[in-house]
Amino acid sequence: MSEQEHYIAATESWVKRVIMKYNLCPFARQEVERASIRYAVVEEHQPKAVVQALLNECTLLDEQPEVETTLVIMPRGFEGFYAYLDLVELADDALFEQGYEGKYQLASFHPDYCFDGEPQDDAANYTNRSPYPTLHIIREASMEKALASYAHPEAIPERNIDFARRKGSEFFVKLLAECHKPHTK
Repeated sequence: MSEQEHYIAATESWVKRVIMKYNLCPFARQEVERASIRYAVVEEHQPKAVVQALLNECTLLDEQPEVETTLVIMPRGFEGFYAYLDLVELADDALFEQGYEGKYQLASFHPDYCFDGEPQDDAANYTNRSPYPTLHIIREASMEKALASYAHPEAIPERNIDFARRKGSEFFVKLLAECHKPHTK
């Protein structure tokens, strides 16, 4: 298995074994089952190059409506959480500047994700922890449609936080480690 294949396999395993299995995103199952999630590995280290790759993925989504969403995986260069947050800010700005505001939004995931004001070891952080730094490009129209048919969508984050804290950090550390093993694809 090539490095790129490993990054994709680990991320796909995370989507299935963590996000979908524990319903952290109640909309993931449908897209997994439809095979409409694109996994794109960006090997670039420079923020501007990563942002350009992200914009290229938006163009692909524009041209391929059968692809519902893209997970942009950045295995190198953004291991530090604060450097990653700077990249997220640049990416959000670029979406706005390119006229994608209202069309696409980003969700961010990182192996060391930490919610603002929360301790690093709070299990709630695992709701946004992934095998590799990842930017999730979401079609806003699809999200609005999904939220409209979901009872109490505003409760999703709190439900996820409660679940993560009940399970504890060790549970998620083990799950994430399992996602890196080849047999989990």
